[in-house]
Amino acid sequence: MLKIEDIKVHLDAEAGLVRAIDGMRLTLSRGQTFALVGESGCGKSMTALALMRLLPDNGRIADGRLDLDGQDLFDLSEARMRDVRGGRIGMIFQEPGTSLNPVMKVGDQIVEAIEAHTALRGAAARAKAVDWLRRVGIPEPERRIDDYPFRMSGGQKQRVMIAMTLAAEPDYLIADEPTTALDVTIQAQILDLLKDLQRERGLGLLLITHDLGVVSGMAHQVALMYAGQIVEVAPAQDFFAAPRHPYARLLLKALPDADRRGEPLAAIPGTVPPLWQDFDGCRFAPRCDRVMVHCGSTCPSLSAVPDRPLGHEVRCLLYTDPREALPRAALPMADASAEPAASAAASATATRPLLLEVKDLKVRYPLSRGLLGGSKKWFDAVGGVSWSIEAGRTLALVGESGCGKTTTGKAIVQLLRRVATIEGQAWLHPAVDRSKAGQGAAPQDLFALDGEALRDARRQVQIIFQDPFASLNPRLRVQEVLEEGLLALRPELDAGARQALLHDLVDQVGLRRDALGRFPHEFSGGQRQRIAIARALAVQPRLIVCDEPTSALDVSVQAQILNLLRELQRQRGLSFLFITHNIGVVEYIADNVAVMQAGRIVEAGNCSQVLGSPQQAYTRTLLAAVPRVVQRPAAA
Repeated sequence: MLKIEDIKVHLDAEAGLVRAIDGMRLTLSRGQTFALVGESGCGKSMTALALMRLLPDNGRIADGRLDLDGQDLFDLSEARMRDVRGGRIGMIFQEPGTSLNPVMKVGDQIVEAIEAHTALRGAAARAKAVDWLRRVGIPEPERRIDDYPFRMSGGQKQRVMIAMTLAAEPDYLIADEPTTALDVTIQAQILDLLKDLQRERGLGLLLITHDLGVVSGMAHQVALMYAGQIVEVAPAQDFFAAPRHPYARLLLKALPDADRRGEPLAAIPGTVPPLWQDFDGCRFAPRCDRVMVHCGSTCPSLSAVPDRPLGHEVRCLLYTDPREALPRAALPMADASAEPAASAAASATATRPLLLEVKDLKVRYPLSRGLLGGSKKWFDAVGGVSWSIEAGRTLALVGESGCGKTTTGKAIVQLLRRVATIEGQAWLHPAVDRSKAGQGAAPQDLFALDGEALRDARRQVQIIFQDPFASLNPRLRVQEVLEEGLLALRPELDAGARQALLHDLVDQVGLRRDALGRFPHEFSGGQRQRIAIARALAVQPRLIVCDEPTSALDVSVQAQILNLLRELQRQRGLSFLFITHNIGVVEYIADNVAVMQAGRIVEAGNCSQVLGSPQQAYTRTLLAAVPRVVQRPAAA
């Protein structure tokens, strides 16, 4: 067993002492999966770094013990810890783009891990690296082993990271969002691989994730974390069937699916509190829908739930200190002015004007050059796709990693002009002013625009990128990041108007206003994605290309963002090209779906028809691989 005993982690920051982990107790057994879930900023990733002794320079273990087979790993020298790190305990990091060495071939990095922690050397180590690349789903592993990380997609880099960790054959694995960047079929393949390793080698797995569908299918035990503390721990079946903490109940209600379509998700208001402050009572009280008068002054302890099986513990005064006090009025879970389900269903059938019409889009990348400079070989990333989006509607583009979804989105916003050949048309129709009779302006072909016309089109069409860390300038503060687009595309706004708009934006995406003065590296992955969404909204576009905008977000923040996008669509008639592998999100937000495979659309149509009764075998395969939360009856 790997035992975590009352660990406390402190970070020195300008704002004061940050108590990132405030007393954690967990036990990870061989052959078992322990899932650690919670919102961004709760301390999940910091827990993983503490267990690997990879804390940042301003961090330290203030108290506690990490026991592995009777040895406290916190007492080991760094030289001895290097043998444990990778050999006994492996780790899959959250952001593979920053975890892989950009100047080393991926095969060399995997071989390095194999030779450091196993007896294999040379050709034998390379053969094992090729085998692991094949096992994690990298096509043509014999060739791709000599690629550099920049030649791979986000999902492929994540698979390389998984292969590098598992190739060293650790006893325990800490997986920090291991499937976030993967499409559903590869995710299913990786999860099946981890289950096989557990059966074959007794692998102990600490799974850190915000995907409750993955947790439902993988975990034996679940711990829910909030503001540096565990607030509920239980067997997985009991956690999903009978959650006790109000935070856990709200998280399960925030999951998007077809049943909640047309109504707001139960987004939890507010954000995780800063951990440099002193807490007098329950840390979740300001956001709780069942808060009582004494919750603000009494700190709850993690205690057994009387009516639940052994091992189900909760940190809540509802069970340990149920004084006679009226609960405070339930907090609103969503905007009461949001469009009701009946109204949403009626508007879905109404005829709307076209916003964007794409005809026979082809995107080709040059692979090599001839003697005279011309392209000798080409790669057809997108092979002639046609689709359209109406004003105020959402088209979801789904498919496996590498099928051309992101390339399609980037082509629409004119980000591939210098690196690829684009053919076809993308007609951007003008906004319809129903108060004026007669015909409006003619549609414009985005691929034929230049100069001021292209600048105007970019104000109307914005993009949210998949990787928020790579898309935000690390040298600019958040205020400068958000103002950059306003200065370029909305020069009519003065400084006061820009500042007021920025305050509204950070409020809308669930960030505190003091975030404007901080740098991107000071935020979690989910918080950086919210900054990227605010940047896209800043210039008030008509169409937003959303490239996996919720893949880095936990469940509660995802619900906030989806509610925000729905409300913006209702108020402004905003349209979305939603590129995602999260079928639950597609079921909830999309009006139409297009399924891509190998650069072509193989099935398209109304969301309920395509997902409810798919006609193509590929679509059925995608849907079969989607992890779902299964709420079985609770144990007695």
